[in-house]
Amino acid sequence: MNIRHSRIRHGAEVNTHSLNDIMFFLLLFFLIVSTMVSPSVVKLTLPSAKKAQTVDKQPINLEVSEDMRYFLAGKEVPFESLESAIAQEISGKKEPTIVLRLDKTLTVQQLVDVLEIGNKLKVKMILATRPPNG
Repeated sequence: MNIRHSRIRHGAEVNTHSLNDIMFFLLLFFLIVSTMVSPSVVKLTLPSAKKAQTVDKQPINLEVSEDMRYFLAGKEVPFESLESAIAQEISGKKEPTIVLRLDKTLTVQQLVDVLEIGNKLKVKMILATRPPNG
């Protein structure tokens, strides 16, 4: 008599249903982190001067001409004493605002030099632009 043993062989099984969710969240995490790590990848949108914005407060004008002459509230000030002149001009004003009007031929470094003074004095500075048709 030939008796067959019917053995049901069960193979080893790995349940991978939850791994799909984990891999999706890891991919999403690395995509978000990679954009924060390298800021050179972020596209810059430069400001436009098509629509004018008004400032409700009385701003202080700081103009810099092409030949690097500084005019604070209409008075010429040498760069060496610009910080003290701004400090004197903003004293007693609540939330002072300075509107920077720089000639378009000046370099970015010259703009940054002026912005550093405002940052030291904790003054809000706004860069004024000219509309494209004006």
